[in-house]
Amino acid sequence: MKVKSGFALKKIAGSWVVLALGERTLDFTGMLTLNETGRMLWDLLVEGSTRPALAEALVSEYDIPIELAQADVNEFLDSLISAGCLEAE
Repeated sequence: MKVKSGFALKKIAGSWVVLALGERTLDFTGMLTLNETGRMLWDLLVEGSTRPALAEALVSEYDIPIELAQADVNEFLDSLISAGCLEAE
């Protein structure tokens, strides 16, 4: 999976915010604010990470069960796909 071109993550007033750039501003009508975990996953998605790799990153970082990590990753990715800033699998 990969973040579509035309989207950037910026830290604004202490919060991580997904911004649309250029022509993407015509279709992107919302605003996404990410916490530190979301920022970490976003960075991995920019590199083209997979669902399993994202879940493993959560397990490694937070020492949580893989099932919880998978559920969290699925929810996060679904929200990015719905917002139109992530290429679907």
